[in-house]
Amino acid sequence: MSEEDDSTLFSPRILHPKLEKLTSMSKFHVAGKGGDPESLATWRKYSLALNATRRFRYTADLEKRRELQEALEEKRRKFRAVGAAAKVATRINGMIKNLKSGDNSERTEAKKTIQVDAQVLARLVEKKDASVLHDLGGTTGLAKNLKTSLKEGLRMDENDFNWRREVFGTNTFPEKPPKGFWTFVWEAMQDLTLMILAVCVVVSLIIGVITEGWEEGWYDGAGIGFSILLVVFVTATSDYQQSLQFRDLESEKKKVFVEVVRNARRQKVLIFELLVGDIVNLSTGDQVPADGLYISGCSLSIDESSMTGESEPLKVNEDSPYLLSGTKVQDGSGLMLVTGVGMNTEWGHLMATLSEGGDDETPLQVKLNGVATLIGKIGLMFAVVTFLVLLGRYLFSKESLSEWSGTDAVTIVNFFAIAVTIIVVAVPEGLPLAVTLTLAFAMKKMMNDKALVRHLSACETMGSATTICSDKTGTLTTNKMTVTKAWVAGRLREVGNIRSDLSPNIFEILLEGIFRNTCGDIQEKNDGSTPSFLGTPTETAILGFGLAVGGKFKECCINGEMVKMEPFNSVRKTMGVVVDTKDGKLRAHWKGASEIVLKHCDKTIDADGNIVPLNEAKVKEIKGIIHTFSDEALRTLCLAFREVDTCPGRDDPIPNKGLILMAIMGIKDPVRPGVREAVKLCFAAGIKVRMVTGDSINTAKAIARECGILTDGEAIEGPAFRDMNPEEIRKLIPSLQVMARSSPSDKHTLVRELRALGEVVAVTGDGTNDAPALHESDIGMAMGIAGTEVAKESADVVILDDNFSTIVVVAKWGRSVYTNIQKFVQFQLTVNLVALVINFSSACITGTAPLTAVQLLWVNLIMDTLGALALATEPPNDELMMKPPVGRNGSFISNVMWRNIFGQAIYQLAVLSVLQYRGKGFFHLEGEDSTIILNTMIFNAFVFCQVFNEINSREMGKLNIFRHTFNNWVFILVLTFTVAFQIVLVQFLGKFSGTTPLNKEQWMITVGIGFVSLFVAVIVKLIPLPKAPMFSSPPRGYQQIPSEPV
Repeated sequence: MSEEDDSTLFSPRILHPKLEKLTSMSKFHVAGKGGDPESLATWRKYSLALNATRRFRYTADLEKRRELQEALEEKRRKFRAVGAAAKVATRINGMIKNLKSGDNSERTEAKKTIQVDAQVLARLVEKKDASVLHDLGGTTGLAKNLKTSLKEGLRMDENDFNWRREVFGTNTFPEKPPKGFWTFVWEAMQDLTLMILAVCVVVSLIIGVITEGWEEGWYDGAGIGFSILLVVFVTATSDYQQSLQFRDLESEKKKVFVEVVRNARRQKVLIFELLVGDIVNLSTGDQVPADGLYISGCSLSIDESSMTGESEPLKVNEDSPYLLSGTKVQDGSGLMLVTGVGMNTEWGHLMATLSEGGDDETPLQVKLNGVATLIGKIGLMFAVVTFLVLLGRYLFSKESLSEWSGTDAVTIVNFFAIAVTIIVVAVPEGLPLAVTLTLAFAMKKMMNDKALVRHLSACETMGSATTICSDKTGTLTTNKMTVTKAWVAGRLREVGNIRSDLSPNIFEILLEGIFRNTCGDIQEKNDGSTPSFLGTPTETAILGFGLAVGGKFKECCINGEMVKMEPFNSVRKTMGVVVDTKDGKLRAHWKGASEIVLKHCDKTIDADGNIVPLNEAKVKEIKGIIHTFSDEALRTLCLAFREVDTCPGRDDPIPNKGLILMAIMGIKDPVRPGVREAVKLCFAAGIKVRMVTGDSINTAKAIARECGILTDGEAIEGPAFRDMNPEEIRKLIPSLQVMARSSPSDKHTLVRELRALGEVVAVTGDGTNDAPALHESDIGMAMGIAGTEVAKESADVVILDDNFSTIVVVAKWGRSVYTNIQKFVQFQLTVNLVALVINFSSACITGTAPLTAVQLLWVNLIMDTLGALALATEPPNDELMMKPPVGRNGSFISNVMWRNIFGQAIYQLAVLSVLQYRGKGFFHLEGEDSTIILNTMIFNAFVFCQVFNEINSREMGKLNIFRHTFNNWVFILVLTFTVAFQIVLVQFLGKFSGTTPLNKEQWMITVGIGFVSLFVAVIVKLIPLPKAPMFSSPPRGYQQIPSEPV
């Protein structure tokens, strides 16, 4: 029976107020992507925690963050002052050079006396000291001092590398040593109630030994002490394993690859392997990996806000060559000489302390802290009342209050221990910690599935995602591009015939536009084998085309020198260079989005080199070629050129008007295998997939249809979307499936409007300008291969293989995390409720508690650490993707959970109450041992009710609870350990646990009582439920679930 069925049996009107609206819960709320300091401090203030050290282990250290923020602001003020002084010094030096040449003999002498070491190099960049740089002979002189070549980079010599590491240090930062196992043992012992119980152990031991002697008097105290140690060591083991998983993930997050030149070859190395003297290639979106000096480049613009707080980008060139580690390349490209690494940079000092601030807690962690606090306060009240009732009844039944013995003291201590243990059981410390356990497990497994989670909250939020805005290139497609069709010099041509079709001069210009107008590179092998390519997939496709038509990359580079470049960016969608040819001409080459480059062309060229004007008919013909390519799912790229009289200045643009159209490339990027099935799975799961791409509308539509994204919905171009008003956008969004020719701002607007309509939005991005959209979304996902470092830093999840199918796996894991936590919460609240009521009612009615302190500690271990391990580590299955998402306003504790909690609690309380009050007569128990036998049976029946309810909790809504059981070995291991230890506790440790061995018949009865809960669960699951959530607001806004693609 589904949870959507109508019924008045569990009507929301007759139940208590909405959980989220309770005054005590209103303080426990933070935003999805990190709360403000006030909200983070508020929920801590109102939390009831028995072990604050453990409870708040994986939360932000607000005091440390405040100190770090103050230190960062101080550093920023210093850097701003240094920057201002450097600008003034540069102007003064320029004026001095212009006024007089001066005698350089003293300066030359100074050059000889300066000793290059790590401290000098650190001051050089940090202080932006132009005089020191001049004394060192400028960038060229410094490179000689560092024994490196500005063109060929470092030599691949391990002895040289070791010398550099020893003299200048490594590009690593000191980290806090990881906590050892015994540290976690010590933290587990900080639990307030365990400390109180430890005092009870000492008192009980002293009184017991005095009154009953060593032989019998130590059992009660030792039993509680043994239980405390068991709880501490099991808890510490679980926490230690979590810390190991988080440590592995942290090391993965720090793996950043940097492109360097070594032995005259461009290659990628890990950022930790970077050395002083390395030549680093920087491009848009990169993080500057170390302190260094600018060598050469094109329009290099650096965002120094992380270091200086200044939002205005800084132009880096020969006059201002200083590059600070940790800053970001906002635009352009360039080469950098590394001068400082690791702790010899200011960024190094910051990185060494920033990690001490901790990670933001997730919304679900905070919400469950609120639930734990609310239940804990109720449990505290029950514990106090239970103790007072037990004490009152004992005093009332005592013959004389003036006569006291050691037995009386032991009894009262035991009453107090029971009350304290009720608090242990009642305060569900495991609720928020189960979130951490589940997230740690999921993050480790997701890493194996090619998804690196950067922020914990992304795991749980992804389970609620209702829409995915996906890029096309590299995500839905393979990103292995090849030029399959080409329109060159007036008509379509076969790749193999292009060289013979064109005149030598035109063929040379074509190769110049391919090999020189690029940020990529071709690494030719000495053995003549297939060369390797460096650069974006589009760049490598064009370079590969150049080789395929017979071009020689190195020869072309020798024949023409590139004197200026405007790198490609996602706003301009074009790239241009100026080449100084071997015959002394200056030629500008442009390439980019077909319709944009075509607009700037007024001529074309034929195979013989004749210039042909682009009239209306010719433009129409060329547009037809572009549309034909696009309809075949090819992305198109135009190549154009023109002669220029003079090279533009450093800050002047390359002329892009009056261009001569040379070629149109049709680039094939095949759809990834399995994408159509993954999209279909998303639709079935109620997750709408939208494609957001920079490609032309026809190419986008063709790929979207092939992927199953475009069905009966709308496709629109970015410029048209930009011109719409907010109301028109909101009307369009429910049916929007494809956005082509989009800019990063279009993507940001789409994400913002979707969230305003109540959607939980996941968005992919790879470029620097995607950062705002990634930050705005509920779950930002950056591409691990094609993504820039700026995009990755703004993302919550990094898709390591750039595959859309991996995004679906992340969604599946997100749902698994959410569902697993729900299972554990359902299980724990049931145990809480039953343990509280049975002990309280028994204390009130009989004056005794059927469950002793030792037994309650064991029950607490079952429902807390062991329960979390068993239920929070369930792997995902495909059935999770067969139901609609929870959405933004969904209730965490669902109607299904309330039904199961109340159903099992009513059964357990009824059976245990019958045992408590009618058990002796029912089972014919007589004699002195009848009470302890009955209490042992109650304890055994209660534990096995929890064991079988743990099995029930694996499936909250389905009848078949054994499906996928053997997929989770942790669950089987925990269940086996629980049953085995329960047998040992009852049969062999009676002196410690307050039990007595049971016979075969009594074992069958108590296990049978637990087993019946399986059938109770079946009956309870057949009870119909109302559509409306019992204790939460109904969802608002746009909640459309799309039709399945055809």
